[in-house]
Amino acid sequence: MPRVITVDADAPEVLKMISVVLKLSARDLVHADLASCGWAGSDHHLVGVAQQLERARTGEVDYLAVCPATDIPVAKGGVDYQIKEGVGTLWQLAVHPALQSCGIGTFLVEAAELRIKNRGLRQAELAVEENNPRARALYERLGYVAYDRQPDSWDEQAPDGSLRRYETMCTLMRKELA
Repeated sequence: MPRVITVDADAPEVLKMISVVLKLSARDLVHADLASCGWAGSDHHLVGVAQQLERARTGEVDYLAVCPATDIPVAKGGVDYQIKEGVGTLWQLAVHPALQSCGIGTFLVEAAELRIKNRGLRQAELAVEENNPRARALYERLGYVAYDRQPDSWDEQAPDGSLRRYETMCTLMRKELA
C-alpha cells in the first residue's frame, strides 16, 4: 500500500500526518465475518445479521462486506429486494467508527447500487434516522432525495445485556439508478 508522510518543516522531528491509501473490495458478507464485526452493533444485532445471511442464500437480500486487503470487513450493509417491488432497499449500513468520513460509506452504497442494477432494477431506497445528519448528508451527496417520513423501531441490546425497544423517526429517501 502506498504511504505518504507529511512532516512540518518547522518541526522535522514531529510527525504531523500520515495518509494511507486502502484498496477496498466489496463481497458477500459471510457468517465467518460476524466475529470481526463487533464494531457494527451488539451481539443481538449480529444475531439479526446472521438471520439476514440466511435470506441472502435464497436471493431475497444481498448482504455486503467492504474489506481492505486483510479481507476483514470495515463496513457492511444489506439490500432487501422484498420490501417494495422493483426496488432495492438499502438497510443496516455501517462503517467501522474509526474509519468513518474516509469514503468507505460511499464505496459501500455504490457497491449496493451496483448489486441493485445487476438485478435489472433502477431504483434504490433507504431510511435514515432524523437524528443522523451525517448519514443523511452522505446520501444526499450520492443523489438520494427525501420523499417521506415514517416512524421505525427495533429491539436493541442495552449495556447490561437486556433488550429494550428503540423508537425513532426516519426520512425515506430514493434514488433513480442510471
